[in-house]
Amino acid sequence: MPLSKQSLRFPLNGLFIVMLPWLLSLTAVESQAQWKVIDIKTKIHMRAVHAVSPTICWIGGTRGTVLKTTNGGHTWTTYKVSGADSLDFRDIHAFDKEVAIAMSAGESEKDKAKIYKTEDGGESWKLVYQTTQNGVFLDGIDFWDKNKGICLGDPTQGKLFILTTEDGGNNWQELPLDQRPAAEPGEACFAASGTSIVVNGKGTVFIGTGGSKMARVFKSEDYGRSWNVSSTPLPAGPTSGIFGLRFWSKNNGMAVGGNYKKTTDSTQNVLLTNDGGLNWTLAGMTKPTGLKESVAIYHKTNATWNGDTQIRSDNYAIVASGPSGSSVSLDRGKSWISLGTEGFHSLSFAGNVGYGVGSNGLIAKIEKISTKKKTRKLVFVDQ
Repeated sequence: MPLSKQSLRFPLNGLFIVMLPWLLSLTAVESQAQWKVIDIKTKIHMRAVHAVSPTICWIGGTRGTVLKTTNGGHTWTTYKVSGADSLDFRDIHAFDKEVAIAMSAGESEKDKAKIYKTEDGGESWKLVYQTTQNGVFLDGIDFWDKNKGICLGDPTQGKLFILTTEDGGNNWQELPLDQRPAAEPGEACFAASGTSIVVNGKGTVFIGTGGSKMARVFKSEDYGRSWNVSSTPLPAGPTSGIFGLRFWSKNNGMAVGGNYKKTTDSTQNVLLTNDGGLNWTLAGMTKPTGLKESVAIYHKTNATWNGDTQIRSDNYAIVASGPSGSSVSLDRGKSWISLGTEGFHSLSFAGNVGYGVGSNGLIAKIEKISTKKKTRKLVFVDQ
């Protein structure tokens, strides 16, 4: 008989536990939050998004396109970067509604490895870096502050390609070859969401890789000048490995990934660390399962983490996304709840407001995710 039509009783130490149907209905942990898809009347593909605040968000896409909202997604302005019609902006980092950096991914031999900067809200863009040297393919950028930033590229001459800036992205310097971290045969990074490289606190940066036998995580604590590397138990290959990273304290962080040729496979796709990236362990699979390209932190309140203090455990949740859909974890990646099947390539949260982007013009917004688990309620009665 269905549970909705009866109560359940079973003895426990001389007492009977009564589990009433209306109480049982409260035990499931389900997300009440929903993504609100925004129709911007475009079919460009997007893998770059940065929410500066709940109301200001920048997006990068194909055909040299950048979009921006300053009113929480109610309206969007589209900008076409001059001379960049063939470029695919795979990462974007903004400082406010006026200043942003856009990075294009693509083969340097085809003049696609470029970085642009705007200081007038997207009206005009200055080319601040380009290269045609063989093998360069830019994967992602991030900034510690308004001056110091870093850019990652696939290995050249057997070592990861690293750029740094100390003037807000106006000028970029290539890290000398002897200072770059060595890559294993076939090892590379994925330019899927702009989050295969992520800074953390002051001077610390992490890089997640794939392409070889097992995924690895590189770490620098001196603004990218020197590097250490840790192996992980996540399998990798030419189309699989780590796609996104995120930290919520100095020591605690997550990596997500999978295989971009098998985007719905029920295979391990989450790694956790509690010692600052030295060691990584497999965690619970997301729901829905499959490739996850991006991971972000939802804050219960609109507060920016400074990279040093610990966030209260009941004040944040972890959100991961990929082609099969998005998931939220309320227990630091041990278990997951589905947020929907929209295929977001990349996510960005500013406090309690998040934006997701994907293919064919997909943009959505979410807010007010519950950060508390509903607990099972029991009624005890005498025999």
